[in-house]
Amino acid sequence: MTLHLFGNILTSYGTAANNRGENEGNITTLQKILWKGEVHTTVSAEAIRWALRYYWQTADNNYQVNRRWDDSTNDNIWENQNFDDTTFIDDDVLGFMRAEGAKTEASDKPEKPAKGKSKDKETPKGTTTAKRGVLEVTRAVSMTPYAGDLTFNSASGKKGRTSLYGTEVHATCYQYGFALTPNRLKDQSRIITVLEGLTSLGEVGGNHSRFLYDFSPDCIVLRWTHDFSPRLLYSFEEGEDSEITAPELIRRVEAKDIEAKELWVAGSIANSEDGKKLKELGANVTPGIKAAVQNLNQTIAQDLQLPQLELTK
Repeated sequence: MTLHLFGNILTSYGTAANNRGENEGNITTLQKILWKGEVHTTVSAEAIRWALRYYWQTADNNYQVNRRWDDSTNDNIWENQNFDDTTFIDDDVLGFMRAEGAKTEASDKPEKPAKGKSKDKETPKGTTTAKRGVLEVTRAVSMTPYAGDLTFNSASGKKGRTSLYGTEVHATCYQYGFALTPNRLKDQSRIITVLEGLTSLGEVGGNHSRFLYDFSPDCIVLRWTHDFSPRLLYSFEEGEDSEITAPELIRRVEAKDIEAKELWVAGSIANSEDGKKLKELGANVTPGIKAAVQNLNQTIAQDLQLPQLELTK
């Protein structure tokens, strides 16, 4: 049977600002959604995927990345515009798409054939080169509702003029989920690289390089399973005294919708009452995020029979 890796990640607590560079007037805004009846801030899956690719580019682990970010030109540089999911990890994991228009414009098409004669050529069409991404990522949603906090600043301009601007900020944690089926990868060992990357992300949300928001996990739940459905997305909640809880995850384990032995739970939740309950039910619970990832990597390598895989000690 096919194996799947699912995860739910809760980031560290911090002050988030805009990650897109969009404004409303002189206010730099955060993305927002209505979540459980209240306004919450959110970070796009595209921003998380971009940060993962940038991690591979800068991690000094000899990862071959096709689309590289050039800080000096503030633009992407392509190694191979025809794509190569065997060589490049981002082409394999994140997918790609290039749409090309028709070489002949519609206005250049042959005149309508005479009555009774078949048309020799169809209207020219464009072509698309694409591969669906294997790694799927949800939107990150803030743990707490947005209260509307703003910071105001000023900058000196020409002729002594002063410009005023504001920034929406939100002191919160974010949680998001991901899914990956390794047998869809050209190189199944890249599942290890994906997991290590997602648990090592630095900045994702930011505002014109002025803000830093740490997207490394404070808590994480991973599931290595034959089940086709994650059943654990957005499972973290904030209890009394800001303690992280996971009541819905516990309910699903107790209901046998999730096998406890399929779960790796780590981070600050490990020493909480919910963490202890999950351990009693049979989940793999450890305080350290890196230790949990290393343990799961060993299980994945064994189950997939990955050859000569070097795991971090």
